[in-house]
Amino acid sequence: MNNLKKIGLSALAGSLVAFSAQAGELSASGSASLTFSNADDKSLTHEGNQWTMGDSITMTGSGEMDNGMTISVSFEIDNDDVGGGNVYDSHSMTLDTNGGGTITFAGHGGSSAMSAIDDVTPNAYEESWDAVTGADGNNINGLSGDNMFTYKSPDLGGATITMAYLNASDAITDVSYMDFAVAATPSMVDGLTVGFGMAETEATTGTVIDDQTIYAKYTYGSLTVGYQVSESDGPSSSNDLDATALGISYAITDDFTVAYNQSTRDIASDTDDQEASGISASYTSGGITVGGVMNDVDNVGFDASADREAQASLRT
Repeated sequence: MNNLKKIGLSALAGSLVAFSAQAGELSASGSASLTFSNADDKSLTHEGNQWTMGDSITMTGSGEMDNGMTISVSFEIDNDDVGGGNVYDSHSMTLDTNGGGTITFAGHGGSSAMSAIDDVTPNAYEESWDAVTGADGNNINGLSGDNMFTYKSPDLGGATITMAYLNASDAITDVSYMDFAVAATPSMVDGLTVGFGMAETEATTGTVIDDQTIYAKYTYGSLTVGYQVSESDGPSSSNDLDATALGISYAITDDFTVAYNQSTRDIASDTDDQEASGISASYTSGGITVGGVMNDVDNVGFDASADREAQASLRT
């Protein structure tokens, strides 16, 4: 009898865990967006047509359980990978624990705690490296991937904690990833937000990489200023990466905002720092938003011969 119990428990422990919930009706949403992007990259033999139109639809739904918790689900239908036979892009489901925070499982398109705060300095359109070819390859932003769990706490006296977990799925590296971030708005300083994030992963088995970032933002009236410092240690000292970012935004009116941003990337193995700066602006009228950015990046990818500029605009 004892042997039968052990067999039964072993079979239960090794079984597949799954559940489903009825979300009810799904609603569809989307936007009419038109984007123009012009990158000054001398390595390109031609620029091509630089106008693009948004082509995604998001389906969302939610349902309430008997215990008061709710589950919401989101599926994005996108045209990016039609050639590959897949029209589904970001998709996730979120459990609201009714007071204990939220748990999100992202089948695709999830954002870890660190990747969500790679640069939180204020801007009017995008970061200082946006739209510049190759300039976004040296961000300190942790990892993200398919089938990621993320937990976000409720307000804890002005602080919010976010944690992310990505289970090992690569048979070669076979490692998991976990990170956390905390953001706080001290009640004694109105308009101030401070945050910190940390992550640890292994790019290959036995090779640990530590990422961390700290930032502060302060808003006074129409003016917001932010500064952020990040670093990544490993897998060897020559790969150590440091980064700083500064952003200043000003809301001229309730509808019109302008901003200036700059950032620096410094890798230990190279004396050429990647330095970016740019100005951006956005204007909203009714349901229409028009935004644009002009960015200039020196030493893209720590290459002294790669100085590039880019302009991008968006209308939704």
